Amino acid sequence: SRAYKWTELDKQFVDGIKIMSFIGVVILSANGFAGVMNETGDINRLVEGLSGVIGENKLVSIIVMYIIGLVVTLGIGSSFATIPIIATLFVPLGESLGLSTMALIALIGTASALGDSGSPASDSTLGPTAGLDVDGQHDHIRDTCIPNFLFYNIPLIIFGTIAAMVL
Repeated sequence: SRAYKWTELDKQFVDGIKIMSFIGVVILSANGFAGVMNETGDINRLVEGLSGVIGENKLVSIIVMYIIGLVVTLGIGSSFATIPIIATLFVPLGESLGLSTMALIALIGTASALGDSGSPASDSTLGPTAGLDVDGQHDHIRDTCIPNFLFYNIPLIIFGTIAAMVL
């Protein structure tokens, strides 16, 4: 079918390795950032400030946590790299709001997955785009990120919120 040209296979292979190395660097950097956040001790002040603004309303606090997770994950691009960062914030915040351990697990997983599904720098969107763009007709943002963000995040928010509220 001549979909692949033998002379270009080495370049495609190397491009795939570059994408995977980028993903690894992002994950390692995010874990280092979470370590720095923990060592500075400013997490407690941030949690106290957020608790004062949010109050005792669980639904509002879950939505705020989703927004924080979405923004952090969109910026970093990986839910795996986001979990160490948002867990350092969400665990003390969730404890101050009286959320259970299971509710925090559901909340952290949902919040990190929200940004991961639509982030242009996400390993969940870069991988499919790399495969689908072999013919050069796939647009990363329009054909992968936006549909993934819309059709995955809406059910994720609904079921994640139910899980966090019930657990």
